[in-house]
Amino acid sequence: MSSESTSATAAERPDDLGTLSVVGIGPGLPADMTKRAKDVIETADCVIASDLYQAFLREDGTLPPAEQVDDEGRVTRENGHEQEIIRSTMGRQIELAKVAFERVRAGDDVAHVSGGDPSVYGKSDLIFKMAEEEAATDVPIEIVPGVTAALGGGAMVGAPLCNDFCTISLSDKWRGWEEIEEKLRAAAISDFVIVLYNCWRNYEKAVDIVREERTDDALVAIVNDAGRADAGRNGESHVITTLGEATAHDDKVSGMGTSLIIGNHETETWSNDYRTFLVTPRGGRDVEDF
Repeated sequence: MSSESTSATAAERPDDLGTLSVVGIGPGLPADMTKRAKDVIETADCVIASDLYQAFLREDGTLPPAEQVDDEGRVTRENGHEQEIIRSTMGRQIELAKVAFERVRAGDDVAHVSGGDPSVYGKSDLIFKMAEEEAATDVPIEIVPGVTAALGGGAMVGAPLCNDFCTISLSDKWRGWEEIEEKLRAAAISDFVIVLYNCWRNYEKAVDIVREERTDDALVAIVNDAGRADAGRNGESHVITTLGEATAHDDKVSGMGTSLIIGNHETETWSNDYRTFLVTPRGGRDVEDF
C-alpha cells in the first residue's frame, strides 16, 4: 500500500481545528533545540510538558517565567498571546492525550513536549495509538523532530556514528528481556555501533551479552545528560572505556539520562592537544578513499 500527502502545515483541514504538534526539544536547552520546535511552543495555545522540560524551556524565554503563570496554568505572553501550560507526568500520558485531542477540536494549537526526538522512545507512538483508540482521525497531527541522545552523545564524544549504527532500549517495560537480548546479540554479530538507551535497567546484562560477540577491547562511551550541561538530573559528563571495563564504571551510569555507545571493530580513538575522541570510519581509512 502506498500513500502520498502534503505536509501537516499545508494539508487541507477545517478552519475551526487546531494542530497537535508532538515537539522534540532535544536535550532541552536552547542551543540544541531547533527553531521550528521553539516557534511551535511559543505560539501554541496549550503546552503540555513535564516540570523538567518546563524548566529547560524557561532558560531562554521559550516559556514565560513560572511566576507569571497563574494557579490554573494560564499566562499572557509579552506579545499578548494567551497560553495555558499543563504539567505532564508519566502517569497522566493517556489522560493528557485525550485532553490534547479535545483542545485541538476546540480550535487550539497544542504543543505536546517530548525530550530528545519524539519518535525515538518518545511520545509519538502513544499519540498515534491514542488517536486510533479514541477515533481521533479528525485531529491534525504534526511531529517536530529533535536531537536524540544518540546524536547528542555521539557529538559529545566525537564521531562514533559515521558508519552503520542502531539504537536499543534496555527497558523491559514494553518488551520482554528475551526479545531485547535477541536484538543485542544480532546487533553485536552484525557489527553495528550500538547505542543503548534506558541504561538504568539491565545495562550490565546487556554488556555481558555484547561481550560474547565482541572483543573486550571494543571501545565504549558512557554519556550522561548530553547537551544539558549542569541542568540535567545528574550533570553532563562522559567517559571513554572498553567493553571489558564498562561495568567497572557503574558510578557513571546514573539514570534515564545515561546512554552507552558501543563501538564496532573499526571504532578507534583519535586525540588532539586537548582531548580524546571516538571515531568510526564510514569505510575508507585513508583520506584518498573519501
